[in-house]
Amino acid sequence: MAEETLKTAAAPTEAEVAVETEKVEVAAESVEVEAKAAEAPAAEEEKEKISESTSFKEESNVAGELPDPQKKALDDLKALVQEALNKHEFTAPPKPVKEEKKETPAVAEEEKKESPAAVEEEKKETPAVSEEEKKETPEVKVESTPPATEECKEEEKSVPPPAEEVIIEKTETSVDEDGAKKIEAIEETVVAVVSEPPAKTEEPEQPPVQETESEAPPEEVSIWGIPLLADERSDVVLLKFLRARDFKVKEALAMLKNVVAWRKEFGIDSLLDEDLGSEQEKVVYMHGVDKEGHPVCYNAYGEYQNKELYNETFSTEEKRTKNLRWRIQFLEKAIRKLDFSPNGVCTILQVIDFKNSPGPFKWELRQATNQALQLFQDNYPEFVAKQVFINVPFLYLAFYKVINPFFTQRTKSKFVFAGPSKTAETLFKYVAPELVPVQYGGLSREGQQEFTSGDSVTEDIIKPATKHTIDFPVTETCTLAWEARVVGYEVTYGAEFVPTAADGYTVIVQKSRKITATTDEPVISGSFKCGEPGKVVLTFDNQTSKKKKVLYRSKVKVSSD
Repeated sequence: MAEETLKTAAAPTEAEVAVETEKVEVAAESVEVEAKAAEAPAAEEEKEKISESTSFKEESNVAGELPDPQKKALDDLKALVQEALNKHEFTAPPKPVKEEKKETPAVAEEEKKESPAAVEEEKKETPAVSEEEKKETPEVKVESTPPATEECKEEEKSVPPPAEEVIIEKTETSVDEDGAKKIEAIEETVVAVVSEPPAKTEEPEQPPVQETESEAPPEEVSIWGIPLLADERSDVVLLKFLRARDFKVKEALAMLKNVVAWRKEFGIDSLLDEDLGSEQEKVVYMHGVDKEGHPVCYNAYGEYQNKELYNETFSTEEKRTKNLRWRIQFLEKAIRKLDFSPNGVCTILQVIDFKNSPGPFKWELRQATNQALQLFQDNYPEFVAKQVFINVPFLYLAFYKVINPFFTQRTKSKFVFAGPSKTAETLFKYVAPELVPVQYGGLSREGQQEFTSGDSVTEDIIKPATKHTIDFPVTETCTLAWEARVVGYEVTYGAEFVPTAADGYTVIVQKSRKITATTDEPVISGSFKCGEPGKVVLTFDNQTSKKKKVLYRSKVKVSSD
């Protein structure tokens, strides 16, 4: 009856099973709810990071202005970088350290294997010695062995001691004095053997190499002339790697290590002093700054229409390698001129001109360009403020529309595309007209002495089918110089001097002439020596149905006579 009651008490009913299953399901649902609740803030943080990274404005490099997640990521990365510098992980690979760790347990295992073998050998030796001693002392055999074996059996059943201890206990049961003396000698040998393994096990625990490495001073690593951990400029550099990896600290550290290794392997420091020629200076060159102070780099691939230049650049593997090294050298020198302070300018505006480009069918050019872009992407993170593609053919625009959904919002925010008719207008959004090269619709020309980049430009709109005049007043005897440019061409231009005096005569300075896209000199320039007060009037006659934009500036030079 007692057993039946126990069985019935232990067996759960169907109702109890149902209740327990409901409890388990409720608990599982609560766990899922808690997991989702825990994931929700993480997802919100990721959304916040993404929304922050998709800003169309360049992010701040001031540590105090960063959002809390980004600030924490920067602090974590700095801690990991400091640890890596202490361990010399930027110059020495971590693999040898891992191999040493694997070898130490192997040595310990071998020593462990050797110790029982030695004990077994000693076990075999001890009975041999005892037999010889027993032969010499027959009285000890008869009197001492029977009680010793019975006591040992009882002790072995109760508490099984180690092999060495068993031998010692057997020897202690002997009666004869001579036997005891001999047994004591055996005990000494056993103890000596047992004491050897600890001495061996202590050997692998000494890591003299690691202690010396930990005591060594941290290594010093610099990128683009800036130490990794020095001041606020170092924070700007680390933020570039964090942004390139969406503020994932471990991935940013891995990228940083890879970049340091690549720079050492590629020989960047010695590359800066190499003489790689000047043939590519017409293709890639720096010219002025944009409205936010970023240096502007122009890439004119149309220069490769020159067969001689093309063959000199891409005809052999050696020449393609030289061109790649020139491109990296050019970029390195441009980066060294940037201001890496938190409020400084540390990015570049890239302008890529597709006008007269050889096109995608030139596999040498395509291969070299892809290789250069891959190296720039992997080893120069976040150095491009904008990429403005100008004179883009229709096929390129159509292709971009197809692949546009595959780009992240952050990437798309840095891309700007403009066809031939919108090139100048697009550049003027980012670069002041006085700093845009004349071949791209601006007023910046080589070798000009009259005007400089500091002379600002004024913009006016010429309405369709109207005449537009620009006046330059003068109040004394002087020489007036001016220059102007019409974006879109197809206008008629003329200039004259109108004196203030009513009885004065109007002087024609420039007869009316038509300005077209085929005009040799797109910039209209002139000067006039005024002998009396008056004004110089520029007249632009737009007979087309499209509005035009005119850019102009003037300068007065007072004569010393």
